[in-house]
Amino acid sequence: MTALIATLLMVAAGAKTAPGATTTPAQLRAAAQAAVRAQYADAGSRVVIVPAALNRRLRLAACAHPLQTHLPARQGTPSRVAVAVSCNGSPGWSIEVPVQMQVFRQVLVTSRPLARGDIVGPADVHREERDVARLGYGYVESLDQIAGHSLSHPLIAGVVLEPGDLNGRQTVHAGEQVSLIAQLDGIEVRTSGMALDGGDTGAQLRVRNGDSGRIINGIVVGEGEVQALP
Repeated sequence: MTALIATLLMVAAGAKTAPGATTTPAQLRAAAQAAVRAQYADAGSRVVIVPAALNRRLRLAACAHPLQTHLPARQGTPSRVAVAVSCNGSPGWSIEVPVQMQVFRQVLVTSRPLARGDIVGPADVHREERDVARLGYGYVESLDQIAGHSLSHPLIAGVVLEPGDLNGRQTVHAGEQVSLIAQLDGIEVRTSGMALDGGDTGAQLRVRNGDSGRIINGIVVGEGEVQALP
C-alpha cells in the first residue's frame, strides 16, 4: 500500500511539471504585463503596456504553481518599471522583466503663442490626449487649475501646459508644513514635512522630511499634500 501511494504521488507531480519543461519568455512577459495593468489600469484613460523582449535562450524550470509578481509601489506615473516574476516551487527562481508603459490622459495644450504675464483662459488652451508618463514636469488637466493664473514665461502653440508655467494661485507654498505621503507594498504612510518650493496640483517640488531631515522630491496631489516620488 505504501509503495502504491508513493507511485501515485510521483505520477501527480509529473502531471504538474513534465520533465524538461520550461517557463517560456511569453509566460514571463504575460505575467509582468498583467501585474502592471492591475496596478496602473486606472492611471489614465488609456494604458499601453509593452514588456521588453527577453533572451530566447533563457531557460527557467516550469513552475508547478502560479507565477508570483512584485513591482514597486505606485508612485507617480513612470514610463518604465521592472517587474519581479518568481516561482515559489522547487526549484525556485526569480527574474526581473522590464516593462515600458504609456499612460494617456486628456491634458491642456496651448492653442496659440502666449506671452509672459498673460492670464490663461479657455480661448488659450484646448484638451489633447498625451502620454503623461513622459511628462516629467507635470501637466494641467482642467480649466479650474489655471483660473486666475498668469504665465511665468512665454509659450509657443502646441505645448503641454505645465504647473511650472503658471504664476499666482498655489496649492502648496514654500515654507509651509505639508503632509508627505509615501506608499510601500500597498501601505500608505504619512508624515509631516516642510515644503521648500511652492506649486499647484501636479507640480514637482522638494520637501524636507520633518522626522529625518532628508529632502524628498514629490508631486503636489492636493492642498497641503505632497506624494513622495521614487
